[in-house]
Amino acid sequence: MSSPAKQPLDTATGTADPHGGLAAASTALNGLRVLDLTRVRSGPTCVRQLADWGADVIKIEAPVDAAQFGGPRSGPDFQNLHRNKRSLTLDLKSEEGLAAFKRLADTADIIVENFRPGVKKRLGIDYETLSQTNPRLIYASISGFGQDGPLADRPGFDQIAQGMGGLMSITGEPGRGPMRVGIPIADLCAGLFAAQGILIALFERQTSGRGQWVQTSLLQAQVFMLDFQAARWLMNGEIAGQAGNNHPTTIPTGVFATSDGFMNIAVAGEVIWQRFAKALDRADWIDDDRYKTSPDRSKNRDALNGEIADIIALKPTAHWIDTLIEAGVPAGEINDISQVFATPQVRHLGLAQPVTSQERGETELVGQPIIMSRTPSRIAAPPPTAGQHTAAILAEIGYSDAEIAEMKASGAI
Repeated sequence: MSSPAKQPLDTATGTADPHGGLAAASTALNGLRVLDLTRVRSGPTCVRQLADWGADVIKIEAPVDAAQFGGPRSGPDFQNLHRNKRSLTLDLKSEEGLAAFKRLADTADIIVENFRPGVKKRLGIDYETLSQTNPRLIYASISGFGQDGPLADRPGFDQIAQGMGGLMSITGEPGRGPMRVGIPIADLCAGLFAAQGILIALFERQTSGRGQWVQTSLLQAQVFMLDFQAARWLMNGEIAGQAGNNHPTTIPTGVFATSDGFMNIAVAGEVIWQRFAKALDRADWIDDDRYKTSPDRSKNRDALNGEIADIIALKPTAHWIDTLIEAGVPAGEINDISQVFATPQVRHLGLAQPVTSQERGETELVGQPIIMSRTPSRIAAPPPTAGQHTAAILAEIGYSDAEIAEMKASGAI
């Protein structure tokens, strides 16, 4: 075999083609090669950020996918997480498959994995091993609880992290017991933080010329996302509790029933409080000793919320949205997910993007929530079929047709 090449040649233009013929989602990360060893959600969330911004992402999959940890390929979850990638099947437990992976790793800028901490070491594909021949490699690891420490070997799942990281203790209504949030927030945040760490390492590599090992975990992400609630404990010794739909410190903020549904109202600060009282034709609240200051309103939140509820229940949501917005008071509808994507502003922002799925045909996926003036992101390609690009990728790193056929016959690919 010849020496590995990072980019195949685009014969049409005579220039290096960083995606092996796959349309690029953006030019922002053009030229970066990413090896994706991830599964389920936290890792794929990280890698999606790189794929959607134009990196050449190669998803490494087992020749026989017996688990489908992230659900079926045709399912909405898999489709949404694995767009804009190429797929290479490799048996990393076989000698040939492992050799091919290491050869490919020498051409990579980034590797992302979310195995249990000891797995990569047993396979011989850990950062220490791979960086010996590729010192510019940025290797990102996402785990449940960290790469070392007393809980490192525990299996990590989103709801477990939500509970151990304190989120469930402050979510839900008082006295009703702990409640998970409605999205896998620990998984998602860990993936986003890993992507951020990779971008930081890429920036630093411009100066040092060296890669590094980027680590995060579901637990770290969840604790960080406690944010001001964590700071209240660390600085003031305050342990936050459940507040339901009420804001823990800003009153009145919460959910109120209208005559035809529900709505959110957020009254923050004295100026907005006075606007709100006048908009509800209750200017008398402004001088009421029970509600005069923010601490007063917090102390008497139940009484105040009760009075507000009686008024809001008299008219429909649309009336109150118009009235409060006109008065300069933050207010909003509470949409189900179908209503979210029917909202004119969401449609204007392009958060649902068209794609032609190989399994489902014409459909839509969730686009990136970041708008870039020169290097926008798009869904350029649907998720690949398993091993769709295996032969092309192996050819890029010097394998001949005969060698690829031998690997296929042996089950290595």
